[in-house]
Amino acid sequence: MNVKQLVQKIRDRYGYALTVLRGLVKTDFKLRYQGSFLGIAWSVLKPLMLFCVMYLVFARFLRMSDGTATYPVVLLLGISSWQFVTESTNVGLRSVVDRGDLLRKIHFPNYIVVVSATIGAMISYAINLVVVLVFALFSRVQFTWRIIFLPINVAELYMVTLAMTLIMATMYVYYRDIAHIWEVLQQLIFYAMPIIYPLKYVTDRGGRLAFLARLELINPIAQSIQDIRHNFIAPETQPTIWNQFHSFSIMMIPLVITLGLLWFSIWLFRRNSRKFAEVM
Repeated sequence: MNVKQLVQKIRDRYGYALTVLRGLVKTDFKLRYQGSFLGIAWSVLKPLMLFCVMYLVFARFLRMSDGTATYPVVLLLGISSWQFVTESTNVGLRSVVDRGDLLRKIHFPNYIVVVSATIGAMISYAINLVVVLVFALFSRVQFTWRIIFLPINVAELYMVTLAMTLIMATMYVYYRDIAHIWEVLQQLIFYAMPIIYPLKYVTDRGGRLAFLARLELINPIAQSIQDIRHNFIAPETQPTIWNQFHSFSIMMIPLVITLGLLWFSIWLFRRNSRKFAEVM
């Protein structure tokens, strides 16, 4: 089978699904801010407003900073990355139920409604990355060759987010309590992970607290966000799993968790997708 035949086979198998996905992404993105005066600008304003609050409280008032001029940009990048995770999961976990009428009327793979929610959030995230880039230029950030790894880091963050969204979307069909549980959990995760406080602020103190802080990097979300910060903005001040551990097996744990979680989420969603119409 040559390349042309392979491309045609993929197009025949997934062409219709991609067409539906493209249509859902466009529709969702247009409806998301419909009736809002500022419209799409809210995708940038929300993380900026959260950044202003967190910067004033943690950096100015509590003095939790790494002491560098790049810290505000690093903080904004972390908040924007976490905003992508929360937007994907909050919209995605309800996507199957919210699109129940459409799924019953039109035949297409159910996973598309979940994927469309995460891609819509990814578009907002891409806009935020441009804003972060502008802030970085004004802050005179010295970009390094490590920026070439940024697409890989973003792809890993997307994969773990998609996996979580697929699992929660499946569970939400049967148990509506998942939305309320996740609402509480995401607040705990946000303050537990090194997003609003510098990880270096803890690791430099040494002792058991520093060891526990390094263990946070085994979490694929925390590891991905730290890698994005490290490779995009501040390689000198942002600890990552690659420079905090010397064991290759430990370094691979977040990637293994991400791939395993993605496989499990696809298996779980496909196993239950045929029953969604009956349950809803």
